[in-house]
Amino acid sequence: MRILIIEDNVRLAENISQLFKKSNYIVTCVYNGEDGLDFALTGIYDIIVLDTKLPKMDGITLLKTLRKRNLPTPVILISDKNTPSDIVIGLDSGADDYLAKPFSPEVLMARIRALGRRKGGIVMNNILSFGDIELNTSNFMLSTQSSEINLTRREYELLEFLILRKGMISPKETIIEKLWGFDSKANANHVEVYISFLRKKLYNINSKVTIDTIRGAGYELKYTENTAT
Repeated sequence: MRILIIEDNVRLAENISQLFKKSNYIVTCVYNGEDGLDFALTGIYDIIVLDTKLPKMDGITLLKTLRKRNLPTPVILISDKNTPSDIVIGLDSGADDYLAKPFSPEVLMARIRALGRRKGGIVMNNILSFGDIELNTSNFMLSTQSSEINLTRREYELLEFLILRKGMISPKETIIEKLWGFDSKANANHVEVYISFLRKKLYNINSKVTIDTIRGAGYELKYTENTAT
């Protein structure tokens, strides 16, 4: 899981980062609102930890901007304010959770785990659904009512990403950053290869889910039911 921390207190950001890394999360830290907005809008992060007080752009304004751009990434607001009105403003602005400083590492990790279970429509029994397919997040099994097939880890990561971004176009650059990381030498050919693998596996299990190429933009997951009478 990738987590973006937007916090101007460098020491606190690094402490939170180390906490997450102990759980094998991939973490990026940025220290002002403008950079935070740019990083968040890449869409590659699974959860955002966002301070309300930031230089260049405050956390509430940043959060409202993300929601206006239809970014669905779960956001935990952290703040040194803990009045009911502050919490209401934060949640009404689009936050999924609100945590007042100082907070214990154990509580923060529990909140992260809870959001990780909820994000993008993950349902009971580790199943992520879209159209006529179910993706088992624990064993990488892709299935329809009539058939099933195993995915490799990379195929699973790509399909999970596309499902979580349902209704959105995913550029190749965003997929590369999400699956391989900013510093990877992976290129567009790598994405095309794994898109091809997934298309074949969706066909092999008789799914009506398709991965459509949006010319000049990227890929979008779609589901088309039979309309024949």
